[in-house]
Amino acid sequence: MSTDKSASWAFSEDFLPSDDVLLRATDRAAQLGCTPVSTGTGALLQLLASALRASTVVEIGTGAGVSGLWLLRGMTPDGVLTSIDSEAEHQRAAKQAFTEDGVRPTRARTITGRALDVLPRLTDGAYDLVLADGDPLELPEHVRQGLRLLRPGGVLAIAHALHHDRLPDPARRDEVTTTLREVVRGLRDDERVMPALVPSGDGLLLASRR
Repeated sequence: MSTDKSASWAFSEDFLPSDDVLLRATDRAAQLGCTPVSTGTGALLQLLASALRASTVVEIGTGAGVSGLWLLRGMTPDGVLTSIDSEAEHQRAAKQAFTEDGVRPTRARTITGRALDVLPRLTDGAYDLVLADGDPLELPEHVRQGLRLLRPGGVLAIAHALHHDRLPDPARRDEVTTTLREVVRGLRDDERVMPALVPSGDGLLLASRR
């Protein structure tokens, strides 16, 4: 069997097409210098939110609202997304995307601030899904806080977990790649969770809270 999976990866990424709202949000992300999740990763997040019947979700890293759109579409109709970002401009772009998609303002709670300052103020065990897509160098603490926030059966999702295919390359030893490797290994060996690393988009690391 061929080891070249590029055609299959591309086919999977395009399996669900992006609509106009997502495309505009992706364009705004590029203008702001954000790196949004891919369509394949977004579709997987939407499916997870739906399968979990998620009504409470935390997103670390609002960006321009691309991942938030996917999550909100999968959540229950009255579900609330709590999205944290240190850049107010990013959150304004996300709110624009949510409005274009017909999301009621009460369903998206945006908090401007550093995740390390905001996460400790959120309630233990109160969330169905936590998406970590913020500063990768702060990821170990985001994971620690995220696991605290999840209910049993809830899922922690880490976007861009393969870091542009650098994670599998042992020659890559920059600070971000090293930090991601430590997080991946830590969750793989953590008896509190059931993990899986999915090569969707730039990689999505999932861990279900036992």
